[in-house]
Amino acid sequence: MKILVLAHRVPYPADKGEKIRTYHQIKYLVEQGHQLTVLAPLEDDAEQGFAEALQQKLGIDVITARLGSGFGRKISAVLRGLAVSQSHFFSPALLAQFKQLLRTEQPDTVLCTSSAMALYLDRAGLSERAKRDCTLLMDFMDLDSDKWQQYARQASIPMRWVYQREARLVARAERQIYQQFDRCFFISYNEVTLFSQQLADASKVSVLANGLDTSAFYPASAPVNATEPVFLFTGVMNYKPNEDAVLWFVQSMWAQVRQQYPNARFIIAGMSPSAKIQQLASQPGVEVTGYVDDILPYYHQASIFIAPFRLARGVQNKILQAMACGLPVITTPMGAEGIACQPGEHLLTAQTEAEFLQCIAEVQQNPALRQALQQNGPELIRQRYSWEGVLQPLQRILAAKEEASV
Repeated sequence: MKILVLAHRVPYPADKGEKIRTYHQIKYLVEQGHQLTVLAPLEDDAEQGFAEALQQKLGIDVITARLGSGFGRKISAVLRGLAVSQSHFFSPALLAQFKQLLRTEQPDTVLCTSSAMALYLDRAGLSERAKRDCTLLMDFMDLDSDKWQQYARQASIPMRWVYQREARLVARAERQIYQQFDRCFFISYNEVTLFSQQLADASKVSVLANGLDTSAFYPASAPVNATEPVFLFTGVMNYKPNEDAVLWFVQSMWAQVRQQYPNARFIIAGMSPSAKIQQLASQPGVEVTGYVDDILPYYHQASIFIAPFRLARGVQNKILQAMACGLPVITTPMGAEGIACQPGEHLLTAQTEAEFLQCIAEVQQNPALRQALQQNGPELIRQRYSWEGVLQPLQRILAAKEEASV
């Protein structure tokens, strides 16, 4: 089957949430015998090298084009009455290449990653044949309109107005995409449920979960010294939900943690730390790494993974990675959302500062609990979150199309 993938970023290297997800989807589809071509916009010149590396690694065609001025894309969105995030990944040059491929390749399926990539289909002017014969799949990943609503609730004027506008227009786009596409996916059941409440008929929306490469994330060979706790958070550190989680932990709880455990350390490992995150390095025991080539050693030197999320939805890859590495995880119910886990058995959940501090004390003072979390987390990941297992629904949809066309 010929499949065109419209990816909002070059999904290589697979070093952040959405790139990890898209890379493994592409890899899986190639392994199933499909013929793939990936189209992705470039935000900087370095990404061209990533595209070439992806092409060589998976033996697929990767087509790219540079994005224009960021300011120009924002102005275009405002003038056209679009959400700014809808036009953020739009490149006229990439659109031209997409149109050409629709004519010459006549793909069986187009898979879009994120709602922003639907704009290419809107402006491509699909032929009647394509509308009839080409299956359109949308991987929303997260319910972005809800994310913007969360931002708006926490922001003050004028940014509250900006976020409210974005939430309203993205929600409108999500509903339009649902009508246009043949199948839509979210990472978790919670987001499917939330989106379905907006629809008269939700039969085309389903879960396509996140997975984990268990050969890349596994427990350390030797246990760490748990008496002097090393806390860890990983992720892109200019991404608002990550930034908010880390700032809340340090500003609200870190002084009390250090009072109880004077040698405690908190490692914030991830690319692009914002100015606010960089300033946290002045706090006793706090380390801000910036980009790291290999994240696994940081999981192996930590004793607790802390994930106090208050924004965003969807399954958090970083939590799956930490569990696979046998780290006790303490997170909010929002952080555990979409993970098939039992709080108290696979991880611990907390909502308030006092609850987080209580969970930390329980992990530190209860060796039996620590050992159970260290054993149960990796076992859950092995049983439920291999990429091959979680991506089978995608292959079933494509196989059903092939059978119908015979």
